[in-house]
Amino acid sequence: MSRTVSKSDWHPASWQAFPASQQASYPDKAELERVVAELSRLPPITTSWEVDALKAHIASAQRGEAFVLQGGDCAETFDACTSEDIVSKLKILLQMSLVMIYGLKKPVIRVGRMAGQYAKPRSADTETRDGKTLPSFRGDLVNRSAFTPDDRIPDPQMILRGYERAAMTLNFVRSLVDGGFADLHHPEYWDLSWVSHSQAAEEYQQIVSSISDSLDFLETVSGREFHQTQKAEIYAAHEGLHLHYEQAQTRFLGRKGRESWYDLTTHFPWIGMRTAEMEGAHIEYFRGIANPVGVKVGPGMTREWIQDLVRVLNPHNEPGRLTLIHRYGVKRVEEQLPDLISAVKETGSPVLWVCDPMHGNTESTADGVKTRRFDNIMAELGAAFRVHKKMGTYLGGVHLELTGDNVTECTGGARGLTDGDLARAYKSTVDPRLNYEQAMEVAMRISGL
Repeated sequence: MSRTVSKSDWHPASWQAFPASQQASYPDKAELERVVAELSRLPPITTSWEVDALKAHIASAQRGEAFVLQGGDCAETFDACTSEDIVSKLKILLQMSLVMIYGLKKPVIRVGRMAGQYAKPRSADTETRDGKTLPSFRGDLVNRSAFTPDDRIPDPQMILRGYERAAMTLNFVRSLVDGGFADLHHPEYWDLSWVSHSQAAEEYQQIVSSISDSLDFLETVSGREFHQTQKAEIYAAHEGLHLHYEQAQTRFLGRKGRESWYDLTTHFPWIGMRTAEMEGAHIEYFRGIANPVGVKVGPGMTREWIQDLVRVLNPHNEPGRLTLIHRYGVKRVEEQLPDLISAVKETGSPVLWVCDPMHGNTESTADGVKTRRFDNIMAELGAAFRVHKKMGTYLGGVHLELTGDNVTECTGGARGLTDGDLARAYKSTVDPRLNYEQAMEVAMRISGL
């Protein structure tokens, strides 16, 4: 089926007429349809006005007036839907953004990989252990991680469980924000107890004191409170991989004369490179929704491909609509990114450029443990800033896999973690994440960049 930019033939399920990669094979199709129908009747996780607000913020970042911080787990798990885990994620995003606001002297838009990052692409449909072959684990939204035949069967009920946990997560985030947890007057609320011995702790505390003193001074002089400092907006994002899940919460909404289809599973869905084929189902679904959307781009993406993506996903050159998240790896970014930027500039379309310095720098240790080197992450990020400056474009965001926990999954950083340290606290079931100290060091380096 040919790809067009007209929305007249689009509806939330029109993607089903296109080749759909990275989708689970459900043995019980009738149960899948029943679950999708049930989910379509349940209240949405986000609202159209929240989605529109984020699009306006992204438009400001496209103009160089703001910076996007997107971060969180590589893959959320149902077991981690706890108040402690959610608070920990919020704390690291808030602390990083505070440092970046201080250093960049501009607003920071906080977008969490949370409240829906339950599905993951896999390199193969099956996995073999000790001579036994079973379906691959595709994330808690699809099946279970235990290596047994029953656990690996895709279960439609997991879609409902994912919806429930995503809704609980985002509702708790909203409650924390509304309750003053994100008040810039009280950044001490965000401290993580174990980090007091971090080498960056003293510098962070100086930044906190400086911002608090500045707020107190301005409010004393003006005689009024700056209410916009009392709530730090937190938006949710996930890879829009599981198309039945996205379809079920797609609603036709909006103000009179501006009605559109919204994907209300999240504020900001993105497409991974593995599912960005122009004739594929993901492009078909994403072209019809009004959300701001992202696309991961990197090695192997041609000028024609990226220009077609821009044409189909943002045919009217709408500000705030399209974000391109480049993920090349430190060895390729300076060589290959300029040509991609040049191709997009030829379209005349406004895009937000974001650097993902994580995925292109994944490697394995001699023992077969997947990791990422902190120095490579920072080197790619620094190179991306240099390339965009040279090309006359603005690097308006960073996309990181990180956690507020004291894990040892990426080597390097202020503590100089080595391959031998990885076994101490390696908790990720998919990709290695920056721990708190490493994430804060990234934020402080960006502030300097």
